[in-house]
Amino acid sequence: QVQLVESGGGLVQPGGSLRLSCTATGLPVELYAIGWFRQAPGKEREGVSCINPRDGATYYADSVKGRFTASRGDAENTNYLQMNSLNSEDTAIYYCAARPDCSGTMYWALRREYPYWGRGTQVSVSS
Repeated sequence: QVQLVESGGGLVQPGGSLRLSCTATGLPVELYAIGWFRQAPGKEREGVSCINPRDGATYYADSVKGRFTASRGDAENTNYLQMNSLNSEDTAIYYCAARPDCSGTMYWALRREYPYWGRGTQVSVSS
């Protein structure tokens, strides 16, 4: 059974940083792209980033470019999302998801292409 579990969320002040983790079981993440999505209250779930399994190519939403970094961890089956310079608009529930490949700039954020999802972790940015 495939399971994705996010961790690392919490409350942080504007300008602060958090690192989210996504740990997978029942899924060889070295063969899967890992996407990060977020959903703020009253808004649709949106793509944040995706990292490819083989070449490590990364894709980011314009709103997080230069502030967020997706990476593959040394720990088995764990991926990370480093979030810097956080602001109130980053407040949301963050989800990780898996699919065979990010499939490039046009398609990496398509939610329907991700068959596996975690339950999310809350990130709140407030002073």
